[in-house]
Amino acid sequence: MNREADNNELLADVLAEAAHPDFREALLGETLRLVRRRRRFRQTPRVMAVFVGLGLIAVVVHQNLPKRQPVLPPAAKTVKKSYSLARTQSMPAGAIVDTRPFVTRKVIPPATTVEVVQTAATGRGVRIINDDELLALAAPRPAMLLRLGPHLEKLIFVNPADEKGFPLD
Repeated sequence: MNREADNNELLADVLAEAAHPDFREALLGETLRLVRRRRRFRQTPRVMAVFVGLGLIAVVVHQNLPKRQPVLPPAAKTVKKSYSLARTQSMPAGAIVDTRPFVTRKVIPPATTVEVVQTAATGRGVRIINDDELLALAAPRPAMLLRLGPHLEKLIFVNPADEKGFPLD
């Protein structure tokens, strides 16, 4: 006899005697379910490759399409001027400075009224005094130092006559 036929008969006998009649159907159903599952797992990479390929093609086509220019609304009727108009007028006669020639006669002051001042070379030139030294120079007269800004001060005398000058002691 055929060995395969013997195996089928033996299997049929064993299953027929010991198993429930629905067992063979359940066994066949489970086997078919496992086979379908394996087939799906084998097909999944192919399907994913198709979707990835379609996505790449879509991206390449989208990047190579010409860009559309946005439609701009018509320009407004009023155009802002890029300049400002300056209006001028002539100055009053008292504000105009003019030059006049000297008189033909030369005026030379007498030598006794001219005082000669000499400065010593100190290397740095001018020495800047601080606030205390400035107030010490005006010491006998009442004065105060008013700060108008970070680098702007004004010396104010209490007596207005002192602002015009006073003799040094």
